[in-house]
Amino acid sequence: MRDVFTGVRWYLREVSGETAYDRYVEHRRRDHPDEPVMTRRAFERARQDEREARPQARCC
Repeated sequence: MRDVFTGVRWYLREVSGETAYDRYVEHRRRDHPDEPVMTRRAFERARQDEREARPQARCC
């Protein structure tokens, strides 16, 4: 049962985009260790700005 819960949790986090910040932080620390990492709030703001700059990329 625990494996099922873990799998469902992973799937929901991936689909919702919640893991995007975790991947961003991992990438920055691995590939750009001397550069600062955005806070989660700044990261989410930048993602929202990007989505608004390209409205045709959305389905609705």
